[in-house]
Amino acid sequence: MARGLLAFSLLAAQPALAGTPEAPTTPVKPLSAIAAKTQGPRLLEPKLVMAKIPGEGPAVALTFDACMGQTDARILDMLIDNQIPATIFVTARWLKRNPEPLAKMMAHPELFEIENHGENHVPAVDRPASIYGIAAAGSPEAVAREVEAGAEAIVKATGKRSTWFRGATAKYTRTSIQQIQAMGFEIAGYSVNGDGGSLLGASVTAKHFASARDGDVIIAHINQPTHAAGEGVVKGVLALKAKGYRFLKLSERRETLSAKGL
Repeated sequence: MARGLLAFSLLAAQPALAGTPEAPTTPVKPLSAIAAKTQGPRLLEPKLVMAKIPGEGPAVALTFDACMGQTDARILDMLIDNQIPATIFVTARWLKRNPEPLAKMMAHPELFEIENHGENHVPAVDRPASIYGIAAAGSPEAVAREVEAGAEAIVKATGKRSTWFRGATAKYTRTSIQQIQAMGFEIAGYSVNGDGGSLLGASVTAKHFASARDGDVIIAHINQPTHAAGEGVVKGVLALKAKGYRFLKLSERRETLSAKGL
């Protein structure tokens, strides 16, 4: 575990974040420590931010969830055409249906790293809960299966073992976080919700991206090609690029900080 390299704090979930059915109309950064509006145990939604490095200019980490379904070529092609790196969190379900988009990502290892979003897009919560209408794993054993089967699917598809995990809905109990960390994964939180679970309109999504600042980790979705949010993601990323922002994969900043002894 590379603790201290990417700083994160566990915050109680705020409503209308990743995967929520009712998306906000204003930027959701920063996250605030308020109770998750779910049925079941108190949940946490981790925040992840990158340490800032003076003199290197503003940088953000783009992270995209590929939950299931198809692939938004608008986003994938924009990233490739503009040579913009990103960390992609995939489920085993998405991998089965998207061999060609995965091949495009793997053809650009300088741009994309593939990380673990679970086997079946089940919230990695170790007690019974309903989160945005999705039934949680519900037990430590079920959490272990969701995490490990997702990791095994990535190994089978790419030949590489993932080191980061982001569960469906990005919500956890404190004990499920500890369990996942004990399995060898870091929890991939975020600090800017780019697209409200892919349910925001294009203009609001672009505004959320515009709210990003140096060190932010942005979450958005790359598996909803028919949603207007994808257009906003493209506009938002290109606007940040025009402002001089650099884009980093999570592993890139982790390695940089390690090399600097931080």
